[in-house]
Amino acid sequence: MTERVETRLILGDCEDKLKELESNSVDLIFTSPPYADSRSSTYGGVKPDDYVAWFLPKSQEMLRVLKPDGTFVLNIKEKVVNGERHTYVLELILAMRKQGWLWTEEFMWHKKNSYPGKWPNRFRDSWERLLQFNKSRKFNMYQESVMVPTGDWAKSRLRKLSDTDQTRDNSKVGSGFGKRIANWVDRDMAYPTNVLHMATECANKDHSAVFPEALPEWFIKLFTVEGDCVLDPFMGSGTTIRVAQRMKRNSVGIEILPEYYDRLEQESQTAQRYLLQPKENYEANQQ
Repeated sequence: MTERVETRLILGDCEDKLKELESNSVDLIFTSPPYADSRSSTYGGVKPDDYVAWFLPKSQEMLRVLKPDGTFVLNIKEKVVNGERHTYVLELILAMRKQGWLWTEEFMWHKKNSYPGKWPNRFRDSWERLLQFNKSRKFNMYQESVMVPTGDWAKSRLRKLSDTDQTRDNSKVGSGFGKRIANWVDRDMAYPTNVLHMATECANKDHSAVFPEALPEWFIKLFTVEGDCVLDPFMGSGTTIRVAQRMKRNSVGIEILPEYYDRLEQESQTAQRYLLQPKENYEANQQ
């Protein structure tokens, strides 16, 4: 019998529904809220100038429910207003720091198949931010779980090492950081960069903004282990929840629109039955 994976789906506004969750109960928050002026037909749209004030009461509750060693990853992107990038994302980062969050890291999602187009004064967007926030400087991070093959660069770069490569090459800017290239000789795997190259989701499940399953999967592997709890307060079509179930993480999803909530609730019940059945019984039921 597979160990039970708990999935809790909540219908309503996350600003209110987050209050129902216990403090310090979530290991990872991974979410993509409506961007400013986006999803107006489904979520009403939030004006860029109002975005920070709209988001801060929600992030205050997220700060409360996140464990001290947990992580919050926020997928968000600026928009262009009157010919220039609006600063609401930058303003939100500063406001969240005052709220008590640590802005620990920023990842970039490079969308490999972004839709082509032409604009008079800029090129098409093909990346989005993934902002990492924490409550403390010491947080759970399982870096080995996302290691990648070293690749062809190792064959040429490590073939003939210079004297500098044999020793620690300290940063020229005096930051205290350094590297020793020789450490990577005969290694097949390396740690990844903070740029994630992933295609956008094509089967959008009737939702206005869906990211690929590979995106939450990568961060769930990096910041949690089996049995941990993942929260998505803007659940949408349920990509994060669906991936968390598959990866044997407990999860909580909050969604304000009944149609998305109802659809995922039906999917979740099916997934729970699969996870609770011994494999041989499940396969027999499919015949």
